[in-house]
Amino acid sequence: MKTHKSTARLAGFLYLIVVLAGIFSLLYVPSQLIEWKNAQQTLENIQNSESLFRLGMVAETISFTAFLLLPLVLYKLFHTVNKTFSVAMVALALPTVPIFFSILLHKFAVLSLIHAPENPSWPIPEQILFHLGQYGDGNLLGQNFWALWLFPFGYLVFKSGYLPKLLGIFLMVGSLGYYLDFLGKIAFPNYSDFALSGYMTIPASIGEIGTCLWLVIFGAKEKPKEV
Repeated sequence: MKTHKSTARLAGFLYLIVVLAGIFSLLYVPSQLIEWKNAQQTLENIQNSESLFRLGMVAETISFTAFLLLPLVLYKLFHTVNKTFSVAMVALALPTVPIFFSILLHKFAVLSLIHAPENPSWPIPEQILFHLGQYGDGNLLGQNFWALWLFPFGYLVFKSGYLPKLLGIFLMVGSLGYYLDFLGKIAFPNYSDFALSGYMTIPASIGEIGTCLWLVIFGAKEKPKEV
């Protein structure tokens, strides 16, 4: 059972890397550098804080690499609970990795542009916002799989008895919320104006952060319940 607990803690450690690196690269760095309504200001922010922009990219690569390993470790933890759901969890999680790595090319393009000569036909500030926008659209496509993998993961958490069942419920409800958020952003150009749009991903955040912390701090119960 020591191996079982070690597997759970390894999963928690990888999850923690994903969460912390993701918060830094996807929330903090953009909040400091990007002004969507002011292309010139965005260019100047990145030029003046290029090291922060690059550090955000480093954090993303670390996060994506950790997420490549996370579902595989979770499979080892949960495959005896339900093999079908464990395979589905891995199959739905792994496609996000090549998507996220490929869209990083847009940030490399931004780095090239801030050192490039001015192009009067397409000013550099507008090109930078274009690439950052394309990066955001790629992130949205990745959300499709990020949403879906949480449902089998949540089911396994709920049925296994390794962690509190409430966390599994939050993950499954969060999966639905994440997916509806993904569809809403595509279907409705004014989606952000809807009252519920700001709340759709909250259950997933609670479930993911709660599960991550539980695995890191407590690991998994030594004797899972019979299911």
